[in-house]
Amino acid sequence: MSSNELILSVENLSVGYDEVLVSNINLDLKSGEIIAIAGPSGIGKTTILRTVAGLVKPLAGTIDCNAPRRGGIGYIPQKLGLIRHTSVYHNVDLGARSGTPFWVEPLTWFKRRDTRVTDAVNRMGLIEKIDEPVRRLSGGQQRRVATARTLAQKPKLILADEFLSELDDENISIVLQAVREYMSESESAMILVEHNVKRASEISDRLFQVKDGKLVEYKLDDSEKHPITTNEDEVVQ
Repeated sequence: MSSNELILSVENLSVGYDEVLVSNINLDLKSGEIIAIAGPSGIGKTTILRTVAGLVKPLAGTIDCNAPRRGGIGYIPQKLGLIRHTSVYHNVDLGARSGTPFWVEPLTWFKRRDTRVTDAVNRMGLIEKIDEPVRRLSGGQQRRVATARTLAQKPKLILADEFLSELDDENISIVLQAVREYMSESESAMILVEHNVKRASEISDRLFQVKDGKLVEYKLDDSEKHPITTNEDEVVQ
């Protein structure tokens, strides 16, 4: 596979529920690329992710994703959806199950899942916690479990909604390194929603903001000309 393979193509997309939140979205995403969407809450950032993930029906336009139907899109939600009374292994295995072809021989299927789980948990620096119930973990550790669950799918497209929140600087470095290594190995791509504009600009190859119902791209070396609003009172230059 080419390192510049097109993973996602979005044309004239409008997203929302009863009413349009963001309209006329046009976006191409290639393997190895990270796109960040920054800005205040309640303007449609998460709805864009959920629509691309297939969880919300688009109001208009098309989404063409070059990823396997089974496990090809990995979604890390802001509300983690972990099963708190079960182990780290069990939670990450849910991701491995969705990404492992079920038509292979049963023993091979279980071995593949186990390898995916162990690898993903190890990437997140949680191997010593693999048998611990999730409820005993800190908030930051639980967020790392959710990221491991997605990596265990082996997705071609990662959609991450505030997946670095509740993490200190050291753990942010661990998670980012693990995700970047996975992306390099798998030639996958990523769209992330991030309220921290400075962090978003440091992580991403391209930075966008939802403004006046449109997805607007900002050049990362041109932020002074195009300040990004993070809330009603703050503008990041």
